[in-house]
Amino acid sequence: MHCVRFVMPGAAAAAALAVLLCSAAPPIDRMKLVTRHNVIVRQADAFAPLTVGNGEFAFTADITGLQTFPEFYRGSIPLATQSQWGWHSFPNPAGFRLEDTLENYDTCGRPVAYPTNVRTRAAEWLRQNPHRLSLARIGFTFPSRRGPTRITDVGGVEQRLDLWSGILESRFVLDGEHFRVMTVVHPERDLVAVRVFRSGRVSAAVGIAVEFPYASGIHTGDPADWSSPEKHETRVARPHAAGAGWERILDGDRHHVRAQWSPNGRLRQAGPHRYEIVFRGNTLEFLAEFSKRGLPQRLPSVAETEKAARAHWARFWQSGGAVDLSGSTDPRARELERRIVLSQYLTAIQCAGSLPPQETGLTFNSWYGKFHLEMHWWHAAHFALWGRPGLLEKSLPWYRQIAPKARATAARQGYRGLRWPKMTSPGGEESPSSIGPLLVWQQPHLIHLLELLYRVRKDERLLREWLDLVEETADFMASFAVRGPDGRYALGPPLIPAQELHPPRTTRNPAFELEYWR
Repeated sequence: MHCVRFVMPGAAAAAALAVLLCSAAPPIDRMKLVTRHNVIVRQADAFAPLTVGNGEFAFTADITGLQTFPEFYRGSIPLATQSQWGWHSFPNPAGFRLEDTLENYDTCGRPVAYPTNVRTRAAEWLRQNPHRLSLARIGFTFPSRRGPTRITDVGGVEQRLDLWSGILESRFVLDGEHFRVMTVVHPERDLVAVRVFRSGRVSAAVGIAVEFPYASGIHTGDPADWSSPEKHETRVARPHAAGAGWERILDGDRHHVRAQWSPNGRLRQAGPHRYEIVFRGNTLEFLAEFSKRGLPQRLPSVAETEKAARAHWARFWQSGGAVDLSGSTDPRARELERRIVLSQYLTAIQCAGSLPPQETGLTFNSWYGKFHLEMHWWHAAHFALWGRPGLLEKSLPWYRQIAPKARATAARQGYRGLRWPKMTSPGGEESPSSIGPLLVWQQPHLIHLLELLYRVRKDERLLREWLDLVEETADFMASFAVRGPDGRYALGPPLIPAQELHPPRTTRNPAFELEYWR
């Protein structure tokens, strides 16, 4: 028998099964399990930059460990710096409103209005706004010997994402000079830290450039617009020998950035929104923290950030479930195990924040950076099932924040309770769409996610805390279902099922929705 070991603390049935199947097997060596799937990159791949993050903030890097060669990744996976709070809206001088996109659908003899008229300027603006920002681009500047440095000039690449510590180590050679770069995101702050070692033919100074973009309103891709310097403002605040702060102003949105660096660095402005810290010597350190509301006076050191990340990721991997397939002789086992481990890392940095995640997490924008509530279950339900309920709990309070808007939507349509939106943003506004407002399969998700939490927590306080939203969610579902002449309740029309292919005005009782609601 080939032993496949599964361990989930607190799950008695799983533990009993593990004892039955693997009574003679030692405990899983979790560090060995995780680190044998460390990601190693030896050449630039435009579809494979690596990301470090904490669920609230993420930094995507190229083979240098920073965002040095963005043009190589243009059109594939861009090099972005994103957060859960980093959003922007273009000006709205025309005063576009959701009401400008409504059209009526017959609902058992009464008209119900949905924001599905997308053939209007109002719909175009409302779909685009708000959109998620890329907060900055942080990359190396190298001394110019034969013109601008290109990614093809970089050799000796060996980049390793150490999953156990959350630290990205990037080694490369440029003009005979060897670089070793450590990149890490603080587990509790929107902060990226960098440590650089230089050896070999160390020559002129190198720099780290911090550059700020305007926001892009494109549907999918790079969330930064680098062609509109006149549309935004960067104000320098309190620069000093080893640090500086910036206030960023983009139309009606503001945020703050603070950086600090080792004493061998000197700041210079290289453009209206570009700043370079030029370093001399064999080592350098740099940190940058981002905030919506201002920043504390003191930033942690690079060493403190690395220490915090190591402790955080060790706790993460030592908690919850683990699957060790090393005892299997099936040739597919190693690849399955690799995907299990990497999926846990990716969802921890992309899907475990205070908001439901967009479908591309914090790597780059899809659907303008907005998130789709029907997908929240797929992104987050597994946290409870893998014994990490706290990572699911982070995003659930958002439902309470937007409940007034969900309640207003249901009331406007003549229903009781809460009608949760589909494509939305931090404020919970519905986005106009010919499909989204007519979907209903996201409506039970909150009840299901809370049920999964309760099965883990078994805490009566959880029931009391969420009773009102559970009941109001169920109230909408009960009032949306219509009782027919045969005494049975039916869903729709109008609705569009999960396949998003069927005509809303005639679709009735789609199989998935009918079974999920039942």
